[in-house]
Amino acid sequence: MKGMEGRTVSSTRTVMGELMNPIDANLHGNVFGGKLLSMIDLCAYTTAARFAGETCVTAAFDRVDFIEPIAVGEFVTLEGIITYVGRTSVEVTISVYAEDPLKRKHRHTNTARVTMVAVRDGKPVPVPRLTCETREDKVRFLQGKARREIRQVYHEEREAAFRQVAEATDKELDQQLLEAGGIPVAPNPS
Repeated sequence: MKGMEGRTVSSTRTVMGELMNPIDANLHGNVFGGKLLSMIDLCAYTTAARFAGETCVTAAFDRVDFIEPIAVGEFVTLEGIITYVGRTSVEVTISVYAEDPLKRKHRHTNTARVTMVAVRDGKPVPVPRLTCETREDKVRFLQGKARREIRQVYHEEREAAFRQVAEATDKELDQQLLEAGGIPVAPNPS
């Protein structure tokens, strides 16, 4: 990493857009969530690959907030920026906007955070450092670092909890199931 150049947050901005068609609709006539997730992933890839100068793969969707539905016929714009970098990974924050082109009504509909890893020959490779130019850039970077640390703690705690449940006796499982609102069934004595 020593000697690796930094790239500014503003230079990482990627904007993509697409008109939503009937084929993109769910059973309620709004844009299917899977379509939007695919678009977010493509925007995250483009943003990360341009920043890293390497092929990038999706490691995780940290969070996707669906704030408002998007209707067929609206134009969707995705804006991606790099908000945090690790050694080989980057956090891409994607803001999604929908616009009714006839009424020119523009609204924020989604926010997503995607972790991408730079790879070459199937192995992770270092990414450039991120130069934070503004107060907002600095805040987003430090929040990204905090999100990463929280995810690591969450992962460890989740694995410990799952291990504890898997190692419980049948009697302990029945008790935990009752406490959780479930109904245990006695094993068949055959």
